[in-house]
Amino acid sequence: MLPLLNRKIILENGSEYFGAAFGEKSEKLIEIVFNTSPVGYQEILSDPSYTYQGVVFTYTLIGNYGMADDDYETETPSISAMIVREINFEPSNFRSTKTLDEVMKQYGIVGVSGVDTRKLTREIRNYGSCKALITDIDTPTLKALEILKNSDLPTDAVKRVSRKEKVQYTAPDSKFHVVAIDCGMKQNIVRELIRVGCNVTVVPFNTTADEIKALCPDGIFISNGPGDPTDVPETIETVKNLHGFCPIFGICLGHQIISLSYGAKTYKLKFGHRGGNHPVKNLATDKIEITSQNHSFAVDLDSIKNTPLTVTHINLLDETAEGVECKKDKVFGVQYHPESAPGPQDSAYLFDKFISLMEESRNA
Repeated sequence: MLPLLNRKIILENGSEYFGAAFGEKSEKLIEIVFNTSPVGYQEILSDPSYTYQGVVFTYTLIGNYGMADDDYETETPSISAMIVREINFEPSNFRSTKTLDEVMKQYGIVGVSGVDTRKLTREIRNYGSCKALITDIDTPTLKALEILKNSDLPTDAVKRVSRKEKVQYTAPDSKFHVVAIDCGMKQNIVRELIRVGCNVTVVPFNTTADEIKALCPDGIFISNGPGDPTDVPETIETVKNLHGFCPIFGICLGHQIISLSYGAKTYKLKFGHRGGNHPVKNLATDKIEITSQNHSFAVDLDSIKNTPLTVTHINLLDETAEGVECKKDKVFGVQYHPESAPGPQDSAYLFDKFISLMEESRNA
């Protein structure tokens, strides 16, 4: 039995897609993007990097293994919408405690099922990520386009999802103390830092360099997060003032912030990188890593030439910058997610590299 078509998605170019409501049923303005991962919808739903976005899933069936209490990347998901071909309301998984539909209603996340997601994905690839409105099927198209024309997507995404207070995590066999700047950090990053023996102090995105120095860290981590990196000039300034103080490691948005702090520039990709199988070449080893990615912006390769940074990794799909490093300052970052869960573990060595740099600094 086909679902009742009662919702529609209108892109700012006028295209319309029809489907059935699940989750929250309110009207929602989104930036529409797509993700090609066949698994991991719970991690995607709870990844703060998707703040204000609606994700189109290219995999056909979503929700079939339910939602497990231990698999969230943040306590309060901030994604705006999930758009799927087929939604499963009766998951089969001994770890599941709730359905995807129940969790989406709990956190006010809009859902649309029954959509031709392959066609919609091709349109996003051709037209680019754009504003879209999820609304009732009876909403006049002209009215919806007027809303899209006169509405801007918020630029406070990092401020919305960053922790407001300092939080501390303790490793059982701690060797180092890491201060992590939270720009919308996935919880699995904390788990990985603990795994390699780090006590972690997570601080808000707008914490100053002096405040971080006062915590006496062995290393500083800059997290992933949503939106345009130039929307957080205070974080860029903080990192700039920490160059050479101790080793610094950044992931995704953190990689972009590191690059900006050294004078490089960033730009918005046409439709971003979101999936679990992006091939990245490590220029030091000539090896290819299969990576998990989720970002709209990239570091401009040409702009890196006039900075102390060197490029360490390249995306083989579009030759965008995937990693940078300043050896003198013991600073490095990668655009992809070495802590991905679920996802490839080809690049988990980067956490070991961070540990090695902290050991070098301690013994210097």
